[in-house]
Amino acid sequence: MYTPAHFAASDEAVDALLTTSGAANLVTMTPQGLLATLLPFVYEPSIGEHGALHAHMARNNTQWSSPVTGEALMIVQGSDAYISPSWYASKAEHGRVVPTWNYSTAHVYGELVIHDDAEWLGNHVRRLSNQHEADMPRPWTVDEAPERFIAGQLRAIVGVELLISRVEAKTKLSQNRAPADVDGVITGLRAVGDSASAADVERARTS
Repeated sequence: MYTPAHFAASDEAVDALLTTSGAANLVTMTPQGLLATLLPFVYEPSIGEHGALHAHMARNNTQWSSPVTGEALMIVQGSDAYISPSWYASKAEHGRVVPTWNYSTAHVYGELVIHDDAEWLGNHVRRLSNQHEADMPRPWTVDEAPERFIAGQLRAIVGVELLISRVEAKTKLSQNRAPADVDGVITGLRAVGDSASAADVERARTS
């Protein structure tokens, strides 16, 4: 990934991106060419040397059964936003400003391991649903559904585990702009209702 030094993601930013992002694109090179699937995932930092991403896909999806050439890649995307040059204080000073796009992303590489067993899948879907149900007013759990129904659902999916070998990450969050311009970006993002992107810029400024 092309990453200028001022946009390089810190370890803390990478950890936050992998922990809080809901889904990522799994990309594999196969005899059929490149295959890709968007998958909800859970980051498991204690597995292996660099952690792992756990996900699942439909059994009918041929990506899981297609031999992988080299490493697999999962592309994790954080908040992203259009940045208007009208938000920059420097626009009024000299006018030499253009639009850009802010974003956070991580390219996570590693070995793809397939898990086709009910125990692994059962643990995974519980972990995944618990993570996303945690902030619900009345959190749902897998065990609320009939056991036979869940068993049937698990038979229709296959687990995928990316054992992480390396992560290339970038946080392009206005770090190359003057402080007054950064203030304008934060104000502008909040004005258009994008509080998540505004918070990312604020964190990048103070890190």
